[in-house]
Order: sequence, then structure tokens, then C-alpha cells
Amino acid sequence: MTAPAPTSTTPATRGIDPRGPRFVAGIVAIKFLVVIALALLGLDSPGFAIAALVLASYNAAIFLFAAIAGVPRHPYGLIFKKIIRPRLKPPTELEDPTPPTFAQGVGFVVTIVGILLFIAFGSIALVIAGAAAFVAAFLNSVFAFCLGCQIYLLLVRARIIRPKGAALA
Repeated sequence: MTAPAPTSTTPATRGIDPRGPRFVAGIVAIKFLVVIALALLGLDSPGFAIAALVLASYNAAIFLFAAIAGVPRHPYGLIFKKIIRPRLKPPTELEDPTPPTFAQGVGFVVTIVGILLFIAFGSIALVIAGAAAFVAAFLNSVFAFCLGCQIYLLLVRARIIRPKGAALA
């Protein structure tokens, strides 16, 4: 038996509320400010450096989960969906979840690079990677400018990646 064809009411075709990723980005920005602060303190105290590493690793795990499961299943996105969105007016438009999901993968890569460089160079690597992640999350949260989404769109336009659901040539 085959699955029913998607309709306009299925989550994959319906899209996501664009305010959800912005909410998530706000939380991510705050978490990376904490990573940066801990890593800066870790320049003089190894205990703070380890705390920064643990928080960065947690952030990487959340990014990885969201990149694999998709932003509709992001833990902070679920908080938005269940607690905050019911208190707001309906969104004026919906957003394709693919670019924000790709952006979660970009966040994962940036965070993992910072963690790997931490092993070689110490806390300063987490300061730099955390600053990059913070800037990206801040831009998304405050200005609705998603760097990871823009990278996704650039790669699609350059035909380096193919959007989901695109016909095979």
C-alpha cells in the first residue's frame, strides 16, 4: 500500500512559522555569549575552559539533531510552537523549513570546528567559533537575516546542492 500524496495541509508542504527560527536563534545567541564568556575566563582557568567546551558540545548536539530531524522538531522550536505561538497572531506567511534546517547543519560545522580547534589551541578557538555562531544567531534573531539560509540559497543557485523535492535531471 502506498502512502497518500502530500496535501496542502501536510507539514512538509505547509511550511513553518518564520518567527520560530528567530526565537530559536535568540536562545542560541544567548548560549553562545555564555560559551564566549566561559572560554574567555578559561584563558586563565581550565575549569571555565572545560565548562565552555561542555556547553559548546551541547550546542553542537542540538544543531546536529535539528539538522537531521529538521527545524520543525528542534527542541527550542517546539517550545515556540507549544508555548509562544498560540499567544501570537497567525503568521502572515510560512517559510520552507529546508533552508533553516540547512542552517542548523552550518551551525553544527562551525561549532565542531571550534571544538576541534579547542583541542589544538585551547579556549581562544571557542571564543572565535562562538563569536561566529553568535553573530549568525544574532543576525537571524534580531534582523531576520539567516546566514545559513543564504548559504543554502547560494549553493542551490550555483547548482551545488539540489533542493528537496527537485526532479532528477
